[in-house]
Amino acid sequence: MPAVADVRVTYDKTVNAAYVYLTDPQVRTKSSRMYPCDPVEVGGMINLDFDEQGRLIGIEVLAASSKLPEYLLESSERLDAGGA
Repeated sequence: MPAVADVRVTYDKTVNAAYVYLTDPQVRTKSSRMYPCDPVEVGGMINLDFDEQGRLIGIEVLAASSKLPEYLLESSERLDAGGA
């Protein structure tokens, strides 16, 4: 079974938003298209970001504390002052 690559996650508790990066953190990949998922169905907002080739490069999660596991948010790179 192939190994799963490390995933970089950032979290800003002030705005309760997280971003899950699905690209190599050493390579800066530009998002060329964003697909918003239905906020009514998911009880918050989830946006999928794609590169120019149509590959999924990241997931933005608003209302992150109700959507993502607590351990993931606690271990994420914090962007708010409280996480510094």
